Amino acid sequence: MRITIAKRPIPGAVNTSSQPSAGSRYPFTVEVSENATVDDLKAAVAKQVKSMYPDRQRLSYGDKKNVLESGSALSKYSISDNDTVYIKDLGPQIGWQTVFYIEYLGPIIFHYLVYNFPRFFYGTTFEHSEIQQRVYLLIMGHFIKRELETAFVHRFSHGTMPLMNVFKNSFHYHMLSGLNLAYWVYSPASAQGTPLAAKLGNPTLMTILTGVFVFAELSNLKTHITLRNLRPPGTRVRRIPYGYGFDIVSCPNYLFETIAWVSIAAMTRSFAALFFLIVSTGQMYIWAIKKHKQYKREFPDYPKSRKSMIPFIA
Repeated sequence: MRITIAKRPIPGAVNTSSQPSAGSRYPFTVEVSENATVDDLKAAVAKQVKSMYPDRQRLSYGDKKNVLESGSALSKYSISDNDTVYIKDLGPQIGWQTVFYIEYLGPIIFHYLVYNFPRFFYGTTFEHSEIQQRVYLLIMGHFIKRELETAFVHRFSHGTMPLMNVFKNSFHYHMLSGLNLAYWVYSPASAQGTPLAAKLGNPTLMTILTGVFVFAELSNLKTHITLRNLRPPGTRVRRIPYGYGFDIVSCPNYLFETIAWVSIAAMTRSFAALFFLIVSTGQMYIWAIKKHKQYKREFPDYPKSRKSMIPFIA
């Protein structure tokens, strides 16, 4: 079966020729079997254009919204001999696992440096208060947990993302939950012996909020393990998740992470912690809505009582 690979015409532009334009390698033709999959077609394209490895390709057929999904047969889209499939270059890609490592490593480094080298950041040395020591251990534990989950728990439905996006994604973690949060939480203003440290150091409140944080982190891990077990190794299979947390919301992992950061904001009463809580919760809510809609679109029998992220509300 011969398939023509072409760039999608710009709306309003006149397509004057089926031959490649000057300086362009498109369109060209590849041959695949009658039973070929989208992955087979991407591999055939990559043989023709070495720089266009499969993860860099976005293929569509007919309407530009009709994106060809990896793992699907071409017959699913009624693609036949001599049809044209359109290609979009997604640009240089980076693996999602590598992205996660980079994102979570930043806060670990910033919190370690700000906490352990106060003279460099504040121009003086001081003894950290009990609340600062507690928050340091909890935040470091959170991001170390995320690194370990990346290595041993997560199975990614998408193999890569555009390389340039790693800088945008990392800013959120490195600056907001990293440098900015660390600078204000570990500052001399709440050091040992200060009125603020005495105010924040209520033992009962610290114990309660620490318990909430640990509960949220363990619950978050539980939901990540549930998602991992839905997808066999080496596949991009998607199934409806059930069980702990998933019976009330589509994304309980985001819900529990929000609860964890609520406890940090309450423990520190820091505007930096509150700001990160608002930004991160807003972003996770956007992701949750997107995933919730995708679940409902993909699975007709998806539970109608589930909300996106906030139980019984949204």
